[in-house]
This record gives sequence, C-alpha cells and structure tokens, in this order.
Amino acid sequence: MKKFKKALFGALTVAAAVLATACSSSKSSSSSKGYTPSKSHPLTIQFVPSQAAPTLEAKAKPLEKILSKKLGVPVKISMSTDYNTVVEAMKSKKVDVGFLPPDGYVMAHKEKAADVLLQALRYGIKQPGGKETNKLVKAYRSEILVKKGSKIKSWKDLKGKKIAVQNATSSAGYIFPIAELKEKGLDLTKKGNANLVTVTGHDQAVLDVLNGDVDAAFTFEDARNTVLADQPNIMKKVVPIYFTKSIPNDTISVRSDMSSSFRKKLSKAFESLRKDKKSLKIIESIYRHEGYTPSKDSDFNIVRKYDKMAATK
Repeated sequence: MKKFKKALFGALTVAAAVLATACSSSKSSSSSKGYTPSKSHPLTIQFVPSQAAPTLEAKAKPLEKILSKKLGVPVKISMSTDYNTVVEAMKSKKVDVGFLPPDGYVMAHKEKAADVLLQALRYGIKQPGGKETNKLVKAYRSEILVKKGSKIKSWKDLKGKKIAVQNATSSAGYIFPIAELKEKGLDLTKKGNANLVTVTGHDQAVLDVLNGDVDAAFTFEDARNTVLADQPNIMKKVVPIYFTKSIPNDTISVRSDMSSSFRKKLSKAFESLRKDKKSLKIIESIYRHEGYTPSKDSDFNIVRKYDKMAATK
C-alpha cells in the first residue's frame, strides 16, 4: 500500500509539473501573439499631409530605407487625404502605423483600430514674444489672437465678435478654445454669441486678424511665426489674449493587433531617429518633429473630454 501511495504521489507530481510547464508555455505564447510585419508583409506607414501631398511624400520617402534597416523588414510609406482615411485603413488592416493628430488617435482607439505608441517632441514656446526654447516638450497650447489696440482684452470680450477658426476637428484651431470658453460660461457655438468663420490654415487666421478681416482667431501657439518672414512686425501688431491648457502632440499610432515584441522594436527605431542628423532633418521637414517619446492612452483623456464638450450644443 505504501508503495502504491508513493507511486501515486510521484505520478501526480510529474503531472503537476507538466501542467505548469504547459500553462507557462501557453502564457508565453499568448503574450507574443499578434501581427508582426515580415519580409513578405512590409510595414505600412501612412501620413496625413500638413502641406502639399507630393511634397510631403517626397520628404518622407527616405525614411523607408532608414526604418527598414533598423527593423529588418521592408517599409512602405504613403500619404492620405485626411486622418479619417488613415483610421479606416488601420481598422481594415491595410495600414500598420499612422501618424495621427490627437483627435485622430482618439477616434482610432475608440473604434479599436489603433493604440498609441509614441508622441512627437517639439521645442517649447516662450511668452511673451513667441520664440522657441531649447526644451523639448510633448504638448502645446492653443491661443486666441487679436490685433494690437483691439477693444478685446480678454475672452469675456469675444461675445458677438467675428472669429477665425479652423475646421471642427482641429484641436488648437477649434476644439480646445471652444470647450474651455464653454466651460467658463461663454458658448461661442450658440447662435448670436459669435460669428465663427472657418479658414484654411493657421497662417491665414493670423493674417485675417492683421488685416482686420476678423476680430480674433484661434490658432496654435505661436502661429504668428508662420508669417514672420513676410510680416516682420507681426509679433507687435497681433497679440495673444488667452492660452488654453496643454494639448498632446501628434502621435505615432499602431494597429491594435500588432505584437508587443514588434511594438518595442518599432518604438526603439523611431526614438533613435533623433540621434542621426540625416534622420532628424527628415522628420523636422515633415511635421517639425524633433524626436519621439513613449506615450499612453490616458494622456489623451483631456482630448476626449474637450471633444465631447465642443460637440455638445
């Protein structure tokens, strides 16, 4: 009987060990699952044009070879018409990586099309004067501009005024200032409270204020620099009266089913671009990016909050 018990105990011990090994193996296998680009399945990256599409594509193309060398797989870069198209392409697994603005990322994540991997770094802005600092930051602000000498001294004076804005999906040119002022009690989207004029480009918004075509404008901080070459006195003639809370910088987002191992490899590749002068020059020319830093979904909760507020009538 003792021999039987001993044999039974031994068998159970072996079975438990086998089961534990199987579970561990299963867990390990599960954590490594997911889509991974390969030589037969190139990594596809899509940009949203911030300038003429052919020009941007020509500037971005050299990244194909640089990233391919770092990742060990072919890389294909293409342009999109807008970020909605990128989101749809990622959702249908036609695009692996999308350069998405904050609102584009929030939409993509909500539709389970993408996860944020990295955020862009840019040089901060110092006020007054609107000059770049040497500090890299992963967020920026929206500002409200008026002409020097205007009777508009604060956000409270905007009621009933003509204001240049970007389209309703622009974080700095519409969503953040609209949401914050609404939170303060001034709903500029309400009929009679303001005349919101949609213009194309933050540079145009600055010029419209300068020329007196509008009373104020919503722009990113400090959009006056975009017209400084043609209007050397713009900093004195057009001035900010309000700055919003920080807006997360653009993202590098990846399709939601990408494997964790390739995400790490991809993150390392993009972060290393800043260390090489040639690579840095390329990303500077595309979106004025100065590098990339890790990001997480919760960084975009303020975008979700403001999106909802701006859309609420």
